[in-house]
Amino acid sequence: MNEQNPSTDRAAAPAPASPAPPGAGSGHEPDPRRWKALWVCLVAGFMTLLDVSIVNVALPSIQKGLGATPSDLQWVVSGYALTFGLTLVPSGRIGDALGRRTVFVVGVVLFGVSSLACGLAPSSALLVVARLVQGAAGGILNPQVSGLIQQMFRGPERGRAFGLLGATIGISTAVGPVVGGLILNGLGEQTGWRWIFFVNLPVAVAAVVLAMRWLPAPPERDRSRRIDVDPVGVVLLGLGVLGILLPIVESGRGGSTVPWWVAVVGAGFLVVFLVWERTYTRRGRTPVVDLALFTVPGYSSGAAVGTIYFGGFTGIFFVLTIFFQEELGYSPLLAGLAVTPFAAGSAVSSALGGRLVDRFERALVTAGLAVVLVGLIAVDVVLTTEHGPSVGWWLAGPLLVAGIGSGFVISPNVTLTVAGVPVERAGTAGGLLQTGQRIGTAAGIALIGSVLYSGLAAGRGLDPAAALRVAAILVAVALAASVVDLRNRRRRSRNPS
Repeated sequence: MNEQNPSTDRAAAPAPASPAPPGAGSGHEPDPRRWKALWVCLVAGFMTLLDVSIVNVALPSIQKGLGATPSDLQWVVSGYALTFGLTLVPSGRIGDALGRRTVFVVGVVLFGVSSLACGLAPSSALLVVARLVQGAAGGILNPQVSGLIQQMFRGPERGRAFGLLGATIGISTAVGPVVGGLILNGLGEQTGWRWIFFVNLPVAVAAVVLAMRWLPAPPERDRSRRIDVDPVGVVLLGLGVLGILLPIVESGRGGSTVPWWVAVVGAGFLVVFLVWERTYTRRGRTPVVDLALFTVPGYSSGAAVGTIYFGGFTGIFFVLTIFFQEELGYSPLLAGLAVTPFAAGSAVSSALGGRLVDRFERALVTAGLAVVLVGLIAVDVVLTTEHGPSVGWWLAGPLLVAGIGSGFVISPNVTLTVAGVPVERAGTAGGLLQTGQRIGTAAGIALIGSVLYSGLAAGRGLDPAAALRVAAILVAVALAASVVDLRNRRRRSRNPS
């Protein structure tokens, strides 16, 4: 990408002098298995991201089947997100050091075993524990996907690969309620919720077998050299992320039992973490997070855009699936189908965005955010003017528009954000990006959810229009951040020195 090459050369070792990453071959000899390897990664990533939303439609069935309390149900959902977010950065760092295929396979195996434990859980307490492990496994697996894309692909091909990753993220987020509804409808509410977890098992087995065949082998390393995992940095980062996420995810369904000052303590741990990492680096050691990542042009701004956007865009599904079921009487399956126009639009434009990002760069993301905002404004108009069961049909067009815009945001933004990151730090960079997305998602749903339910206390019922206005505001803030980044990139392009 023309704008970034001068900046990239200043931020890291010049690309021509860098050795080709393992499994990728030289710039003229790409790994012939790279597209097969990509599909293995995408299917495994889809499995972990689907489990973020698929469980929501099964919560009433879980409550009946296990006698779960509201607190138990909250932890079935939020516990997964919490441990997912906690393990992203350390596992990205370990993947960079040990080899991404090794850590990927470990994550898939652990995800499959914990999925089996979820499906067999005889009590809500054991289900919560299994979900915590399952979330940690998802956090182990996912940074390897973005790291492997960085490792195996170059130039325009990398944009197309990230485009497919973006389509995977968008589709998995949107179709979770549909898949969950289909399973419950087909197998019954009494035992159907268990198969929501069992369906992961054949996927996990196939992913492990194919990963060992097609993913690039770990690089040879000197066995006499000890791997520096920076344990103090890992603990400080974990405490910081835990402190910030815990009160947020606890507030998602009607009030938090964790005081909000815990988030302030978490932020304090993150400050200490930054000081420690800087000191650790000065000692000549390898930190869990190389702070030089944030000096790579476009990385910090791209991460900010992604964090803010995920806070707004994931709230759309949270609001509409609840509104369709609780206010309009839709079945879980019908509620999931009603939001599929967003998924369909996102799937198409994500693949297209991967091909266009090399040409239009940050302007493509900025335009996509503007289109999402237009779609959300149209959703607001429909919700304030139309009432009754036909609302789902009226929302199809606006949701399709918003989905098309979203496809031009997620994968192109990731492509641009990590474009200047050296391949040897790709796993850590991807883990940091996804940690920001998890924090943004949790905070956005907590904020949007509180607005959605605010009308209940006043006897007005759910207020989806007001809640989605909050989502639109978050998208508008992400749009403003993208405009600033676009201006900065153009300024660097005009003045490369």
